[in-house]
Amino acid sequence: QLQLVESGGGLVRAVGSLRPSCPASGSTLSINAMGWYRHAPGKQRELVAAISSGGRTNYADSVQGRFTITRDNAKNTVYLQMNSLKPEDPAVYYCVADGGTWPDEYDYWGQGTQVTVSS
Repeated sequence: QLQLVESGGGLVRAVGSLRPSCPASGSTLSINAMGWYRHAPGKQRELVAAISSGGRTNYADSVQGRFTITRDNAKNTVYLQMNSLKPEDPAVYYCVADGGTWPDEYDYWGQGTQVTVSS
């Protein structure tokens, strides 16, 4: 079992930056992929970014070039550097870990952190 707790969301002006983080606890010896999903009202849930245990990454087209996912395996923590935030980026951002088919399937989900972008 893994527990994921996001932090670092919040309110930011458009073109600003945020860096949510998500430490994993519990059975952390062999965490495979980790990632971030987001869900905005009226929209489908979207995989934002994923990173494998070896550092391979995958990004949604909508964030490519603006967001960067990294992980610190020693701390069992995944980060999402979000730059140049746009009005379409606000959502609840969920940290995810371990699952099935790369890069979309995950067994463990955090409780989410809200990201709001003001114009």
